[in-house]
Amino acid sequence: MELRVLKYFLVVAREENITRAAALLHVTQPTLSRQLMQLEEELGVKLFRRGKYRVALTDDGVLLRRRAQEIVDLAEKTEREFQRQEGELTGEIAIGAGESNSMTVLSQQMASFRREHPLVRFRLYSATADDIKDRLEKGLLDLGLLAEPVDIGRYEFIRMPKRDRWGIWVRRDDPLAERAAVTAKDLLGIPLLLAQRELVQKELATWFGEDFDQIEVAATFNLILNAANMVRNRVGVALGFFIGNLSDELRFVPLTPPLETGTVLVWKKDQAHAPAAEKFLHQINHTE
Repeated sequence: MELRVLKYFLVVAREENITRAAALLHVTQPTLSRQLMQLEEELGVKLFRRGKYRVALTDDGVLLRRRAQEIVDLAEKTEREFQRQEGELTGEIAIGAGESNSMTVLSQQMASFRREHPLVRFRLYSATADDIKDRLEKGLLDLGLLAEPVDIGRYEFIRMPKRDRWGIWVRRDDPLAERAAVTAKDLLGIPLLLAQRELVQKELATWFGEDFDQIEVAATFNLILNAANMVRNRVGVALGFFIGNLSDELRFVPLTPPLETGTVLVWKKDQAHAPAAEKFLHQINHTE
């Protein structure tokens, strides 16, 4: 498979129209159609269901789209890592990060680094710890900022100084918004929005204790901003970290007894980093 053809395939998969994709790629429609048919022959599968006005991915096409995107992303990341400019540090540092107050510390490190090396740029990928670890394993990310609990046995890591306090995000007109803190008993009978990660749910189960089996889960979520939207629209009350003001319509109420979570910055063991990422790690390791 040629990288160029995989890029063609991804554009057609996105546009769902060969004529439109050909125009975007600056190739003729017959040329693009021929490249796609050759790709199907090479793989021995049908990638598209072709209709009169649009094309749709088959199950094999969906699988290839995921793999092709990873291949293209990794190839482009590799190209950026080998960018050089005489006498200047250049390149890109790819970081995956969850939603945490430790992002403030990391952002400060990024700003400090770019003052010294302005030709280096950062690429931030926001996701859950499990998704970030998957992309670290595939080489798509250099570093990952992960909220605990998380298995870091395969990684080198730096423990971040800030800890995140758990609480609930509620509408300001909710009676719970008047509380200074909430207990597990206060949340019984209340529709709750929980993080999807199994390890996080286990940590919350420990905090709830015997009351965990009685809670009402209205929805689960990956990112707190989407959860905040659901809170505003009365789907339920979201359990999460305090990471600043999410909305003027919402209020954060901490849990009691307090529940706090640490954060670690990780990277693969024995990984050879590009010069920019290596220099950035050195800065973080030597910052008091």
